[in-house]
Amino acid sequence: MFTLEFEQMPYLQAIPLPETLVNQKITFSVLRLDVIHSEISGNKWFKLKNYLNNALLHNCQRIVTFGGPFSNHILATATACQLAKIPCQGIIRGEKVNNYTLAAAAAKGMTLHFVTREVYKNKILLQQQLQQPNDYFINEGGYGHLGAQGAKDIHSFIPPTATHILAAVGTGTMVAGLLMAAEPNQTIIAIPVLKGADAIQQDIAALVNDTDKMKQMVWKNEYHFGGYAKHPAALIQNMNEWWNLYQLPTDIVYTAKLIYATRHLIEQQFFPPNSHVVAIHSGGLQGNTSLSKNILQF
Repeated sequence: MFTLEFEQMPYLQAIPLPETLVNQKITFSVLRLDVIHSEISGNKWFKLKNYLNNALLHNCQRIVTFGGPFSNHILATATACQLAKIPCQGIIRGEKVNNYTLAAAAAKGMTLHFVTREVYKNKILLQQQLQQPNDYFINEGGYGHLGAQGAKDIHSFIPPTATHILAAVGTGTMVAGLLMAAEPNQTIIAIPVLKGADAIQQDIAALVNDTDKMKQMVWKNEYHFGGYAKHPAALIQNMNEWWNLYQLPTDIVYTAKLIYATRHLIEQQFFPPNSHVVAIHSGGLQGNTSLSKNILQF
């Protein structure tokens, strides 16, 4: 069985609220999953580990997965496969580009296969066309039952005092795992980072397969800032403010929007008094490499 040696154990970073919000009696913390590994960062390891070990158990000869040109999942998969000594291929959406993410994945040994956005939409057909004997396919972002089961383990790093757990949503795999692991008194607040992502709720429900558990999820779809990876000046400003105030690094795709949403919900008195609010830092800081230098102060 392959396991990842964490560079640092996840920890809870307390975020002191300004005096204007103290009277709400809210405890706010960020679960720093981003520290566990420089490239298999945040929630990526938790979503990957069961697939990887299942592939090794069945003596598969190659891991094949899907992702965009800036995909955290692509880089994490490449790094994990290098450590586990199993070849891998990434099916990349869109025209061939050169960037940090893909260069790093290739340097880890991942072969890259670029397909048009139209072709990429039909992943089942792509799999049929590209599959070789003893290949093991992993869905984009680790979506699937094994990914959600792995994401359940994230809950073990959340204190039992937590009443509200907030997570950014891409495929919904992490939120599904959190819902499965949540205590009855805990609410999971999902912050989708894609515009028009409401259908992802059905993908989450398919993994959770529990109507009562799904009632513990609150879906807040107003914090996407224009769509996936969109990062207007207001978001960049907020990222720099959080770094200067709390030395909390965030990324333009997921965690910056999550942190903005959490603070805004506190300001709007969304949480009852005496709530313990925990936002999950899901890693992905390498996504900031697409920005020009000096835009961010960290």
